[in-house]
Amino acid sequence: MTAFTVALVLVVAAAGLLRWRRPAWYWMTFGVTLAALRVLVRYASVMDACGLTVPPSRWRLALARVTNRPVPQSRPPRILRFRPTRTGLVLRLGLRPGQDAFDVAASSDRLRHSFSMYGVTSRELRSGVVELRMTGYDVLKRVQMPATLDPRPMRVPVALREDGSVHYRDYRAIPHALTLGATESGKSVYQRNLVAGLASMDVALVGIDCKQGVELFPLARRFSALADDPDTAAELLDALVSRMEGVYQLIRAEQRITAAVPDAEIASDIWDLPEHLRPVPVVVLVDEVAELALFATKDEEKRRDRIITALVRLAQLGRAAGIYLEICGQRFGSELGKGITMLRAQLTGRTAHRVNDETSANMAFGDISPDAVLAAIQIPAELRGVAIAGDSTGGWHRIRAPHTSLRQAVNTCNRYADQTPDLPELAPFRPELIGTPEISVPLPKTAPATA
Repeated sequence: MTAFTVALVLVVAAAGLLRWRRPAWYWMTFGVTLAALRVLVRYASVMDACGLTVPPSRWRLALARVTNRPVPQSRPPRILRFRPTRTGLVLRLGLRPGQDAFDVAASSDRLRHSFSMYGVTSRELRSGVVELRMTGYDVLKRVQMPATLDPRPMRVPVALREDGSVHYRDYRAIPHALTLGATESGKSVYQRNLVAGLASMDVALVGIDCKQGVELFPLARRFSALADDPDTAAELLDALVSRMEGVYQLIRAEQRITAAVPDAEIASDIWDLPEHLRPVPVVVLVDEVAELALFATKDEEKRRDRIITALVRLAQLGRAAGIYLEICGQRFGSELGKGITMLRAQLTGRTAHRVNDETSANMAFGDISPDAVLAAIQIPAELRGVAIAGDSTGGWHRIRAPHTSLRQAVNTCNRYADQTPDLPELAPFRPELIGTPEISVPLPKTAPATA
């Protein structure tokens, strides 16, 4: 056996081992080159087989007849840009006259098989331009966030999408959100990633955890206010409504509506105020909303109506005052009583982990996208952390948050505990920390995979 043959066998064996054990490493070393060649060589024939070509124009046919040349072939979309990434390939296509972006989206599954890729998704960038994102391996099986992210104020990277891009929770674009998921579906891990991402930002965190605080109270050093029972939650929400009214008075006092003030400088929310006057934004995390809506006695019913009314007011009016809601629960439907559907209508962002029945998926996406409902009920039980994220526009993505243990989240909150704002309205609800600050425990190095 020659040295060349031995070397070739070793390379093939190494490639096979990497593809099995470290698909991301295999993609960066071998897969991206092979996939790029495969796509470029097969492109014209695959587009023709998928019906994504247009016949030659009349003038080209006439020119071929006059010059006695062969009839020109049908033309596929033009490749405007071809870019390899750490998870796959990105093709930007210019559509021919008569082609539609919907045709490309409908052919995504056929393109996936024809190009031998793991997944293909498409989106329309602008009129006549479509972007195809191809993934070379299952990026959600072993979640690894990119080394370079693009966090901005009130914009948190929380998960990885199935096309390899990062899923951000942008509060200024989508102020309020609903997160559903059955027990052991990964909902708590998603929430920990959210808190860990917000911990380093100039924001006040307010938590309502009626499971006696087992989820949020370990993170208390970074929270400005916490409630662990419905009675305290009702008082805390009333305090938030009072803060919202005070912020609106500040905005109104600073609007300065005169003929000499440019339109862009007229304040209508906290982000239009000068930085030295801008109140600290507040993110309210409700861990289990059903515990706030259930009641057994008349007094509990009055408290429940008070809580739901306050949540609806915050959802309707809180955005401009810099108050944002993160509502979590296993179910969120009309059986929780009056006012629930009104509250759900204000929650633009929707995220559903594995659910126990189709009705729960309909609660999240039934009024948005039937395809998202179908995708949510197909999440397998063994893939904890996989979720469907959508919004009121009808678009949705399959995502998975990197596994973050409770200890990792606690360490992050302890590290940024000195950034916790003191809000006078919420001072009675500030968690009491007994003893000296806890020292972060070093963690062993583990692969950043979702369990």
